[in-house]
Amino acid sequence: MTTIFEAIAVLRCIFDQYAGKEGDAKTLTKKEITTLLKEQLKGAPGNQAEIDEFFKMLDDDGDGVVDFNEYIVLVASLAMMLAP
Repeated sequence: MTTIFEAIAVLRCIFDQYAGKEGDAKTLTKKEITTLLKEQLKGAPGNQAEIDEFFKMLDDDGDGVVDFNEYIVLVASLAMMLAP
């Protein structure tokens, strides 16, 4: 397997590790994405208002959950922020 496919597999594994604890295994709830951020990135938006605003930005289609495509947008944004 190539490095890029390995990276994609890791991203999928992390998503799957957190998704479905409160509902659909194909999506992340607000609580699940907050837990993911706290554990994987050692931080998350601080107060409830910040969490709500951040989640609203991630939930592009407004269905109340973050699907894998919306999660990948977050990951891509983080990668762009880390680029030299």
